[in-house]
Amino acid sequence: MCQTAIYPGTFDPVTYGHIDIIKRAQGIFGEIVVAVARNAHKKPLFSLQERVDMLKKATADLKGVTIDSFDGLVVDYARKSKASVLIRGLRMFSDFEYEFQMVLTNRKLGPEIETIFLMPQETYSYISSKLLKEAASLGADLSYFVPDYIAKALKAKLK
Repeated sequence: MCQTAIYPGTFDPVTYGHIDIIKRAQGIFGEIVVAVARNAHKKPLFSLQERVDMLKKATADLKGVTIDSFDGLVVDYARKSKASVLIRGLRMFSDFEYEFQMVLTNRKLGPEIETIFLMPQETYSYISSKLLKEAASLGADLSYFVPDYIAKALKAKLK
């Protein structure tokens, strides 16, 4: 096992795809910190505390996984946490351009911090929080995409 890695994201809400990435990272690193970004620019549906709580519940049975939140640059958070690796999930090729730009920017800001991409199981590769919120607003069954308590929270938020 290697050192601590940070898996940053908005997680609005956490999906089975996110959980799959956490489990994959868990098999590589000794400790995983899932860092929920405040990120007011994205205007999340769920509050920071709600997103943290959902992730804590979703990862309660996973050893070596800690849930935290941060504001600001992820490289600053990584330094503060004494982590030298960021985990990023890639679902489809369309994610790559944005992720590539982010990696290059983070390398300039924190050259000592490496980024590793993990792909979720193909059954989760098309799930996005944005698509999930749209499906929920139209009354879709979300059981294949998120745990039941998240599906209920989504539907309650969107009423």
